[in-house]
Amino acid sequence: MNTKRNHLWLKNNLPALILIFILLMAWQMGAMRMNAAYILPSPVQILQKLWELRGPLFTVHLPATMSVTLLGLAISIVLGLGFAILMDLSPLVQKALYPIIIASQTIPTTAIAPLFVLWFGYGIWSKVTVTILITFFPITITVFDGFKSTKREMEELMQSYGAGKKDIFIKLKLPTALPYFFSAIKMAVPMSIIGAAIGEWLGAQNGLGYFSRRMMTQLDGAGVFAPIVLLSAVAMIIVGIVAILEKAFVKWRKEL
Repeated sequence: MNTKRNHLWLKNNLPALILIFILLMAWQMGAMRMNAAYILPSPVQILQKLWELRGPLFTVHLPATMSVTLLGLAISIVLGLGFAILMDLSPLVQKALYPIIIASQTIPTTAIAPLFVLWFGYGIWSKVTVTILITFFPITITVFDGFKSTKREMEELMQSYGAGKKDIFIKLKLPTALPYFFSAIKMAVPMSIIGAAIGEWLGAQNGLGYFSRRMMTQLDGAGVFAPIVLLSAVAMIIVGIVAILEKAFVKWRKEL
């Protein structure tokens, strides 16, 4: 069974693996040809730097970044679900909140992030605020769209059997929106990591974004890329975990 599953996974992901291999080989050859590691380090040099700096990266800076990411993501999930539910329950709330939520995404994050540093200092909350600003939008809008995707005929059928708004919401709308929720989380995870890194880049005393900026001041190209590669790997792992949870909770979805 495991062999069959592994074969299926390899078959589904083989095109992506081949493309990644080709891109890495092109990157490696281009970096070797340029021979300017402070501008474009090769993948091999980045991996070597990642191993060389594994101590501070994994024990100091990665935990700092992940604490910001997870806290910001948790708050965004609560806010996003709350706003989505309120907008679904009340058309008036929807008309009031929806434009504000959209407008919040027009604010340049890199422009407003320094203000968060001024307001909250170099502690964790300035970075968490940046993360929330970036991530709550996709959660709110995607889950709200999930609620709205409920078929009107199904609602009318439940009403004909005497179901109230609470029953319709719990037994119909929530299951319908569940795949949308997991899709929103899979979008929000990389964005939350990006938000944490941006906050650390602009003002922090630790974290992978801060470490990358420090390496840039030293013209260490591999040192700049090493925490970025680590962040990408962590994001893919978390998204993979969310995908596993999605398959466990949304068993009825055929495409999964």
